[in-house]
Amino acid sequence: MTLPTAILFDWDNTLVDGWEAIMRGLNATFAAHDMPAWTRDDVLRNVRRSLKDSFPDLFGNRWEAARDIFYKEVRACHLDVLAALPGTAEMLDAAGAVAPLSVVSNKQGHLLRAEATHLVWNGYFETLVGAGDARADKPDAAPLLLALERMRLPPGPQVWYVGDTVLDMQAARAAGCSAVLIGEAEHDGGVAAAAPDAAFMNASALRAHLVSLDRRPISG
Repeated sequence: MTLPTAILFDWDNTLVDGWEAIMRGLNATFAAHDMPAWTRDDVLRNVRRSLKDSFPDLFGNRWEAARDIFYKEVRACHLDVLAALPGTAEMLDAAGAVAPLSVVSNKQGHLLRAEATHLVWNGYFETLVGAGDARADKPDAAPLLLALERMRLPPGPQVWYVGDTVLDMQAARAAGCSAVLIGEAEHDGGVAAAAPDAAFMNASALRAHLVSLDRRPISG
C-alpha cells in the first residue's frame, strides 16, 4: 500500500472499548420487551449496523420506543465505562505524523463526539462522522465520503479506512478507499472473510508499520 493521504478510523473495537455501554443499553431494551439478554460475546458478534438500520429488524414497529430506552441507558453510562484500546494513543500519534485523521463510525454522532472529547482526543481528528450524520450509514460509502468532503480530500486507494469488521471493509471498498483491518475479525469469519487490503493484529502493529513508512521527500 502507498503512503496514505488520509487515514479514517472506525471507533468501537478499533480505537476504543465501549461495548459495556452498548450491552447495558441493549439488555435494558430487551428486558423492556421481554426478550432474552445478550452476553458480551453476543454483542460483539451481532452489533454491526447503525441503530436505525438494525432496530427495525430486532423490534419491528416498536423500534422507535426501543431506541429511546437504549439511548437513555447508554447516555447514563457510556463515558464511565469507555476505555481506549491498548496502544491506541501511541498509534494515533504515529498516524497523525503520516496523514490527517478522521473517524467514521456507526455510533450516533453526538455520542461519538462526546466520547472523543472525554478521552481528550479531539486534537487527533479533523472530523468525527457518526450514524445519522450522512444520508446513510456504513456499509454505505456516504459517511466516508462526507468525512473526506469535510477534509477537502478526494476518495481513492490513497485513503485508508481502518476498521475491525467485514462491514468496515465493505464500506471502505464502497468509497473506493483502501480497506485496512485491525484485529482478526474473529466474529466475522476471520481475516480471509474480511478480505482487507492490509491487516494488522492490533494498534501496536499498525503503529510499527506507520513509523516504518519513509516520509522523506524524494530529491533530484
